Amino acid sequence: MSHPVDVHVGKRLKQIRTLRRMSQTDVAKRLELSFQQIQKYEIGSNRIAASRLFELSRILDVPTSYFFEGLADANNTAPRGDRGLDIVNALAAIEDDKIKSRIVTFIEDVSGLTVARRAS
Repeated sequence: MSHPVDVHVGKRLKQIRTLRRMSQTDVAKRLELSFQQIQKYEIGSNRIAASRLFELSRILDVPTSYFFEGLADANNTAPRGDRGLDIVNALAAIEDDKIKSRIVTFIEDVSGLTVARRAS
């Protein structure tokens, strides 16, 4: 059974990867891994080593602490609800790419976040 912290870190990986508009394959190539390994990281079935987490933070342009944000205090490792992940999941469910792109642009404008476009 997966540890709740590993599940939380995996969800945060999926969230930022999706927000950065990168596929599992894109991230896997940068890490010289298979996309299946990224899948395992994202569902928490495989733990992410500290060195790999550091590499991911560089690839995804976030501090390593990003992956642990939202965890309860050290005595209670159950993750708190994450509305951001709800938004990412809802966005992923939209099939029309034009609508999805418009929503992402709106969110970026409202948040002031500029997402660097990465060449594949």
